[in-house]
Formats: sequence, structure tokens, C-alpha cells
Amino acid sequence: MGLFNFIKNAGAKIFGAGKETKHETVKVEGEKDQKEREENKRAARKLEETIRDLNLHVEGLRIEIEGAMATIWGKAENQSTREKVILVVGNVEGIAQVDDNMEVENKEPEAVFHTVETGDTLSKIAKEHYGNANKYHEIFEANKPMLKDPDKIYPGQVLRIPAQKQ
Repeated sequence: MGLFNFIKNAGAKIFGAGKETKHETVKVEGEKDQKEREENKRAARKLEETIRDLNLHVEGLRIEIEGAMATIWGKAENQSTREKVILVVGNVEGIAQVDDNMEVENKEPEAVFHTVETGDTLSKIAKEHYGNANKYHEIFEANKPMLKDPDKIYPGQVLRIPAQKQ
């Protein structure tokens, strides 16, 4: 699929206190780099664990984080799973881009991604994309298990908007 952009300061917090703070004490360059690499590895392992816990099946899943970029490898069982994995990784505070290198076992039409803005609701988003506010449940279902409640979305969050069924 390629490279996806996200809002770096929106989303779940998985990085420790050492991730880019304004008042960070100046350290020896090598020590700071080593600490950041270790923190990025821990964050990547936590994301891999979260993806497994959400029952998103990706064979050979591997995530690497460098700076604000996350790269994903593996083989997803379908397009929906692939897109959900991208969203799980991208909707994390500190991640601004996701480089998707995943393969898909069973091809399906790609969804559109929508970045939630202040004042958005799933009904409003459904009206915009489908022409019918009552189709909000399709967007909610397409974003499970990441979404637990259709009323709990936040500005900066990126959602999957699946292609309409004909």
C-alpha cells in the first residue's frame, strides 16, 4: 500500500517518558541514541502484542520504529486486517508515518482513510462518504476492535471507510 501520514501528537500513548520532551537534559550523543533505539524497540514490541491481542492475524508480523516513522512487514489474511494494523500503528502518539510493506493473502477493495476533525461524529462521516448518516454502523464495524463505542472518536484519529457494497 505504501506510506501513510498520521497526526504525530494524536493517539494512544505507548512511548515512555524519554520520547521527545522539550526540557530534556542534554546527554552524550551515543547514550541518547541508544536509549531512543531501545525505547523504539519496546514500543514496536508493544504494538505487535496489541495487534495480536486484537486478533488481527498477520503472519510474520514485524514492526520497526525509527523517529516518528513505523515500518510494518508481514502477511495479512485480508485487506481489512492490513488496514486495521496500519491504523493501530499509526493512531499512536509519536508516530507520524507508517510505511506499509505487508502482503495480503486474500485481496479485497481498499478502504479510504478519514482523519477525524473536531465536531465529527460517525454519522457525519457516513453522510460525507456514503451520503447516508444512518450508515455510521458500517464505519463503526469496519474499525472494530480498535473502536469500542461509536461515540468515542477523537480529533486526529484515522478511521477506515470501507468501499460501499454494491
